[in-house]
Amino acid sequence: MFLPDFGRWWQTATYFEAVPIVNCVQRLLGMHPPPATVTPQGEIIFDMTRPESVSVWGALDDVVMGGRSQSGLVPDPAGARFEGVVTTENNGGFASVRTRNLQPPLDLRGHSGLVLRVRGDGKRYKFLVRDDANWDSLAYSAQFDTQPATWITVKLPFSDLVPVFRAKTVPNAPPLDLSRIVSLQIMLSKFAYDGQRNPTFAPGPFRLQIASIGTYRE
Repeated sequence: MFLPDFGRWWQTATYFEAVPIVNCVQRLLGMHPPPATVTPQGEIIFDMTRPESVSVWGALDDVVMGGRSQSGLVPDPAGARFEGVVTTENNGGFASVRTRNLQPPLDLRGHSGLVLRVRGDGKRYKFLVRDDANWDSLAYSAQFDTQPATWITVKLPFSDLVPVFRAKTVPNAPPLDLSRIVSLQIMLSKFAYDGQRNPTFAPGPFRLQIASIGTYRE
């Protein structure tokens, strides 16, 4: 059952500890979420067939900006399912799941990029990486296409990631600091970058199944 809009906003803010005053109260009362700790197994960062990998991810939808899209990451033995309904109502148009800030951050130096094993619905998705623990910080983004009901391997070279802030490119941004990867995010959005539309976007239900998120070397 989906929560009312304010309830969903509050759930998002508290899960990600995104509001400083609320964050302080959470910590004083001992109500803050446990640290999001990830232990990569070889090249695999997240084995998304395992519930403990899913537990550090939370929904981050356009409700934070007044929209009404709804999504979640559902555990599944074949791979967690990022699914929900995206709508452009109330100037919305995106749904996403994001990790809480990883403690300690991941050190991915020496790797060429990220590799995903996914089964999608034919839509184009985004994958975002951050090296800054601040909530609304610069991200480094890649887009990838999926094939309906087909498992595919997607490679995202670090050298191809685009620095963005709220879907707008940041030309003079510093390079991604691979020594401190703080959070990861997967998104379905009506926008690509700088106001351009995602050509595969359509309001309605969506599903992206994720078996694993890892790294590769070349």
